[in-house]
Amino acid sequence: MKKKVTSTDIARAAGVSQSTVSMVLNKKYNVSFSKKTIEKVEAAAKELGYIPPKRKTRKGAKKEKLLVVFCSNLTNPYYVMLLQGIEMRAKEQGFGLFVCNTQRDLKMEERYLKMMWELRPLGIIYTCNPSHCFMELVRDLAQRIPVAVINNQNEKMDVDAVELDNSKLGRIMAAHLLELGHQKAAYIAPPLTARQKQRSKRVEGFLKEYEKAGLNGNVIIKAAKEEIDLNVAHIDSEYKIGYDLTKELLKEEPDITAIAGLNDMIAFGILDALHEARIRVPADMSVMGCDNTLFARMHKVDLTTIEHFVVFKGRDACDIIMKKISTHQSPYSGITPISTYHVEYEPKLIIRGTTSYPREPSKRGKKIKN
Repeated sequence: MKKKVTSTDIARAAGVSQSTVSMVLNKKYNVSFSKKTIEKVEAAAKELGYIPPKRKTRKGAKKEKLLVVFCSNLTNPYYVMLLQGIEMRAKEQGFGLFVCNTQRDLKMEERYLKMMWELRPLGIIYTCNPSHCFMELVRDLAQRIPVAVINNQNEKMDVDAVELDNSKLGRIMAAHLLELGHQKAAYIAPPLTARQKQRSKRVEGFLKEYEKAGLNGNVIIKAAKEEIDLNVAHIDSEYKIGYDLTKELLKEEPDITAIAGLNDMIAFGILDALHEARIRVPADMSVMGCDNTLFARMHKVDLTTIEHFVVFKGRDACDIIMKKISTHQSPYSGITPISTYHVEYEPKLIIRGTTSYPREPSKRGKKIKN
């Protein structure tokens, strides 16, 4: 049997002390060694076939209680608000967070999902719907690790969820504009792809409300091109969608009296484009957003928007994970009960200073041409 190589053997071969060998091999360079000494020790260790011992974990050392959070885009305050709610509850329970920002990149999402088997967190929270091609992988993970998804209610999923009826958000936005008398409106959105169904649901809800009022064809949908989702999101990506598409809209549709943005970030871009075109809000054009982010509440912005309790949703997703962990740790009569949690909040219209009655027909188009 081959004798195990020790630090004493390396010290003898390199002509240095055993403590020097120990510090060099453990990369403890707080003591100054010459480059020559380091090279001599490392060369001797290699030549003798030294195998470093496996690190021993301290008895009673606790494994870090870790939760993983999947986000698709951290440039939108919506996701930051969700994270705030998750972290608030996780901190109370002594959990740390590992955030996976997929940037809506399928390869990135797959890479992070595959890491979960090795990372073995105590729970996983998706702040949006998992991509369809990974639904099976997410279900497999959910068999062994508690998974909660903050998702679109219309998606059929077999995992715990904090649900959001996106079509209802669109209906509330349209109902508000119709009540004010806006018969011709526009809706500005990011790319409406099959992968991002929650966006399409908001648009569908908005359109259905106008159809119900007998105003079919009176809503102009302006959606960004699909390529935008293929790029890494910049801090102003959604703002630019609102800004650029409003510029196009003003040239093409002079008769509209209201513009809705799919979210607050898009609405901020709409407001800036209208300001540049010297179109007064709400006197000449009403503007709406959705999500009630921090900036929407600022006095100078004063954006009419939809509150759907984003921070609470993050908190509740975390609570679901905690309940699942507790259930697994305390089986009933030796059996682990199977339960599925579904939580939903009723969205609320927040009327501020960017929506009002439409301008008089005699003035229609006059401001837009300026």
